[in-house]
Amino acid sequence: MIEEEKMSQKQMKEAFVSNHNGTSVLEVTQGLCLPAFCILCRGLLIILSQYLCSSHTWRTRLFIDFVFLIVPLVATLTILSSFVLLEHLAVIILGAGLFYQIYCRRTYYARIPVQKILEKFLKISLESEYVPAISCFRVINSAFTAVAILAVDFPLFPRRFAKTELYGTGAMDFGVGGFIFGTAMVCPEVRRKYAEEGSRFYYLTKSLYSVWPLVFLGIGRLVIIKSIGYQEHLTEYGVHWNFFFTLMVVKLITSLLLIIFPLNKSWIVAISIIVLYQLALDFTPLKRLILYGTDGSGTRIGLLNANREGIISTLGYVAIHMAGVQTGSYMFKKRSHVKDWIKVTYCILLTAISLFISLYIVQVNVEVVSRRMANLAFCIWIVASSLILLSSLLVGDIILSFAKFLTKGAIVPCSWKPVQPSATSKKHSESLVSEAERKEASLCLITAMNRNQLVFFLLSNITTGLINLMVDTLHSSTLWALIVLNLYMFTNCLIIFVLHLQDKTIKFW
Repeated sequence: MIEEEKMSQKQMKEAFVSNHNGTSVLEVTQGLCLPAFCILCRGLLIILSQYLCSSHTWRTRLFIDFVFLIVPLVATLTILSSFVLLEHLAVIILGAGLFYQIYCRRTYYARIPVQKILEKFLKISLESEYVPAISCFRVINSAFTAVAILAVDFPLFPRRFAKTELYGTGAMDFGVGGFIFGTAMVCPEVRRKYAEEGSRFYYLTKSLYSVWPLVFLGIGRLVIIKSIGYQEHLTEYGVHWNFFFTLMVVKLITSLLLIIFPLNKSWIVAISIIVLYQLALDFTPLKRLILYGTDGSGTRIGLLNANREGIISTLGYVAIHMAGVQTGSYMFKKRSHVKDWIKVTYCILLTAISLFISLYIVQVNVEVVSRRMANLAFCIWIVASSLILLSSLLVGDIILSFAKFLTKGAIVPCSWKPVQPSATSKKHSESLVSEAERKEASLCLITAMNRNQLVFFLLSNITTGLINLMVDTLHSSTLWALIVLNLYMFTNCLIIFVLHLQDKTIKFW
């Protein structure tokens, strides 16, 4: 009797997350851009608060980061899902108010007209140990995924945001593609990690060695899911396949490709792979194989049939990874002046708009977006959405840099440091990170999550599983669901934050 109840509960949960058609591309894009503006408001609030008190405790900083980064995501994916434009308006008004207060209290250029201030700002340099927009991109995607994988099991999560069954754009469909794109932007090839270490064979050996944790995690997840009878969305990856196996295969294939092809030609490789893959879907039995198996009746007998979605869709994710590599290599080019970064923002935004136009043409004339197949339209959508988020973050970073430029001693973790183009400033900037900045950087949830991203992802998966085993999510009230979601996210964020405070980076290789 208990076994029957467990089975029916499992079937109910599987049915609850299956057979959905998604929402519009515009709604997903609006939801993606909101965290970028929230991060800007968080930075402006930190600058303004430094007028009132010289420093914050780690508890205060964690609270500020959680309220500005996590709470809006939870609200957008649940109770405020139909009011995203109003959320944007509220955040823009808050940001404008904070910026106005900073401008009125500015300690630099107090008696100089705005035009002259802007001229001086455009001449300064922006320095950082990394590109803040890329770190924020990765963290937003991680936080979004963490919220969504649990929220989807509650009735208050809009079904249009869930993963689509065959065609369509659900908010959750962006998660996997965005994760791969974000990982590609900071992969060892982009950071030239092995550039000085010798031969291509050495690089390939290091790449092969780095995938073993993904094999371990993939097998571990498979064993646990099957042993406890946890609910599964079969048409997502298949019977045995999961996201860790996709990451592993993508890592292996792209490592080989980047040995053969130059880094700056990654976009050509990406386009070639996805166009050939789409041609194979249209003119060979490949699409029929993905949808119905080798016998045409949906069989799951044999390794390929059992995992056909996961195995074949890997080609689309390889193309997304190569597009991410191209973007990362462009972003990491040596540049420092504000004017240079404005040009970068303009180029990325223009590319994103061009891709959205291409997406419309492809969906009308070729095939609509399908996460299940990771087809041409899906890959264009993922890259375009990633670039629009990246450009939003860059705009926010430039505005935040201007606010810091007006304020003496303003320190905001995970942001650029404005440096005056003078000899004295250059000498001062040789040690990029001062003691005060180092202390401020340690009080940052964004830095903490970026530092241990895989640990945060694993932690989110484990706690999601535990909550699903302990809580009847299907029949939870709106209030109870919100309490559970916020506690779940706060617990995960607190653990990652404490690891960062202890200066711990957990790596599996």
